[in-house]
Amino acid sequence: MAATEGQIAAFLDVAAETLDTVERVLGDLDDETVNAAPPVPGVNSVFALITHVGGALGYWGGSLMAGEDIPRDRAAEFHARGTVDEARAIVARLRTDLPRWAAVAATGIRNPTATGTTRRNAAEATPEWVLTHMLRELTQHTGHMEICRDVVARRAD
Repeated sequence: MAATEGQIAAFLDVAAETLDTVERVLGDLDDETVNAAPPVPGVNSVFALITHVGGALGYWGGSLMAGEDIPRDRAAEFHARGTVDEARAIVARLRTDLPRWAAVAATGIRNPTATGTTRRNAAEATPEWVLTHMLRELTQHTGHMEICRDVVARRAD
């Protein structure tokens, strides 16, 4: 099974729009607030969330689908700390890598046994499912970033 050109184009369009939203979130933060987590147990900082998104998309798109060897420490992603510029660099890498990874969806999955996820059924994933899952991860965590930004930056709008 393989994804169609239309599916790949739609994925890339929505992913680009969502990364634009991430950039706007980062534009509202500084190096302190990008690492601040709301005072709720289990909630992550914007920096941790963008690190996790980079890791998740790197695994699904890069390692599994495209067959690249992208090391991942999933547990460490949720404790990552850094600067706004480092977060922007993750977004820039995703903007570069996503089109290359998505293009592989037209031909299939290159490494169904790639490691780096907690999902037991990753080896059974189709390219269409992987694109959809990547988009889900990106959009879900972007919403989390927006809420976190609103709380830590005390936004009223």
